[in-house]
This record gives sequence, C-alpha cells and structure tokens, in this order.
Amino acid sequence: MSGAPGGHFIDLLDTPATANRWLIERGLAPADVDLQEMCTAQLRSLREQIRSLLASRVDGHPAMPAALASVNDALTRAPAASLLHWDPARGLYRAASHPTTQIVDHAFAVLAADAADLLTGPAAERLTACGSAPCNRYLLRHGRRHWCSTRCGDRARAARAYARHTQAETD
Repeated sequence: MSGAPGGHFIDLLDTPATANRWLIERGLAPADVDLQEMCTAQLRSLREQIRSLLASRVDGHPAMPAALASVNDALTRAPAASLLHWDPARGLYRAASHPTTQIVDHAFAVLAADAADLLTGPAAERLTACGSAPCNRYLLRHGRRHWCSTRCGDRARAARAYARHTQAETD
C-alpha cells in the first residue's frame, strides 16, 4: 500500500491490472503478464503474511505459524527445473506446466526469499515500523529517519503541529 494525499492509501495490489504493473515494474514478471484475481488475492495474502512477520520482528513477538507457513510455501513454490512432458506430436519435452503459474510462483519465491533474507540478516536490527499513523509500512532505520516516505514524515509533522496548536488554544 502506498500513501496518498489526505492520509488515504492506495493498494498497489488491489486489482489484477495494478498487481500486473507492480510485478512488471519490479522485474518479477514479463510485460505481457496477465494475472487473474485469484493470483492477485494470493499476492495480497503473501504481503499480509510478510507484514505479520515484520511486525513480529519489530515488536519482539513470536512469529505466527500461519505467516511462517505461507512464506515457506512461497519459498518452495517455484520449481528448480522445467518438468518433463509428453506430447504425441513432439514426444518428450521439458517445459513449465503453465507459464502464468510459473511466473506467479517465481515472483512469490523471490518476494518470500527477500523477506526471509531481510528478517534473518544483519539489517533486521534496523527494521522498524513507519512512525506515521495510520501507515502500515516498514523501513530500515537510517540515522534519525522514522518514516517510510517524505509524505509520511510530512503527515506526522503536520499532526504534531496541529496537536500543539490545539493544545495552546485550550490552555
């Protein structure tokens, strides 16, 4: 999800079209990918399970078993090799059983591996939640940085200024 003006959020995975664009822009799918709603829903679910693991890491709570199972499933979904098939006209040949499924499984495996590397690597100590409510993103702390984006930082500063202003008026 991405922040928008006025504290609204835009889900970059809310429709198959936006999920297609998101995967293409990150090099996780070819330009002609055509995810359907089922795959898009699975992608959103994986995002939420990864978000759950990020929250567990940041808050120091045990990881939810369902989140671990989801990420581990995604890690192992992409086949290491093309499968062997038989066609009467071609004979034996190797190929993915379904190209779209292979693309989706590869994208899930890459996303899950990146999350697992982040959660278990040296950068995990710098992982923190964005300090601008109601943002639900995570970031790696750099110096005094508390927000995932300039927009979230501006929103947090504006909220603090508004709170100071209203407090001064009530005093």
